[in-house]
Amino acid sequence: MLMTMPRAINRTIEIEYEAFGSRDDPVLMCVPGLGSQLLSFPTELCEAFVDRGFFVIRMDNRDAGLSSMTTDDAPYTLNEMADDVVAVLDHAGVSQAMILGVSMGGMIAQVTAIRHPHRTNGLVSIMSTTGESDVGGPTLEAWDALVAPPEESIEAQIEADLRACKIWSNPEWFDPETFRANAASTYQRAWNPGAAQRQIRAIMSSESRVGALGEIRVPTLVIHGALDTLIDQSGGARTAELIPGARYLLLEDMSHDFVPQAWPPIIEAVTALAAS
Repeated sequence: MLMTMPRAINRTIEIEYEAFGSRDDPVLMCVPGLGSQLLSFPTELCEAFVDRGFFVIRMDNRDAGLSSMTTDDAPYTLNEMADDVVAVLDHAGVSQAMILGVSMGGMIAQVTAIRHPHRTNGLVSIMSTTGESDVGGPTLEAWDALVAPPEESIEAQIEADLRACKIWSNPEWFDPETFRANAASTYQRAWNPGAAQRQIRAIMSSESRVGALGEIRVPTLVIHGALDTLIDQSGGARTAELIPGARYLLLEDMSHDFVPQAWPPIIEAVTALAAS
C-alpha cells in the first residue's frame, strides 16, 4: 500500500516523499541518485521490499522531482542532503532506519550514517564511492555525458538521457523503449533542467569520507557492478574496505544500471543485512 505524505521540511527546503507498508516493520529509507526522482525506486521494487518485511520510504532529493529547487547562488553539499534524509525520518515519525542509496544516493546514505549515527541502524551503499579522487572514477566518455548541459525540451532530454545511459548500462539489460517510457513518466511528474548540475557541484564540493567511513559501526552492505563505467568498481571496493565489517557484493553482470534484472540479488542481500 502506497501512502502519500505531506512534505518534510529542512529549514527552507521541502522534501517530497512516499511510503509503503506497515509502520510496525523495520524502516528502509531509499535515497535516489544524481538527477533522479523517487520513481527510480519503482513501486514494484518497493512492494518487493514490503513483502520482505520492510516499511519503505522513497524520497526526492532537493533539486529533483517535487522537492524544493534551489538556485545557483545557494550552494550546498552532501551534508545538507543527508540532513534532508533525517528531516524525512523526523516527519515520518521514524527514530531509526536502514539507509539505502544508489550512486549519489549512496554517498548521501554514507554521510547520513556518519552525521546521524543514532538515526541509522544499517547502511546500503549501491554503485557509489568514497569521495577520494583516485577511486570510483568514470570513463572519459561517461563523464562527458554526465556533465552535458540540459536540453531545451523534454523530448530532446529523453533522447540525450538515452544516449548517456547506453554508455553506462549493460547492453544486454538496456531496453530503449522501456527507458523512454520511464523517462517520459518521470519528466511529466517534474522536469527541472539545470538542477542536476547543482547536485554535481554538491558532490564535488564535499569532503572525502575516507576517515569518517572508518567510524561507522552499523551493519553495512556495499554493492557494485563489475561493468560500471560511470563509477568504477574500485569505488565500491574501497567503501567496503574502509567501513569495519562491511559486506561487499560485486554483481558481475551489473553496470551503472538499477533495473529489474539487478533487483533479486539486491533484495536478498538487503534482507539478509536486516536480519543481521
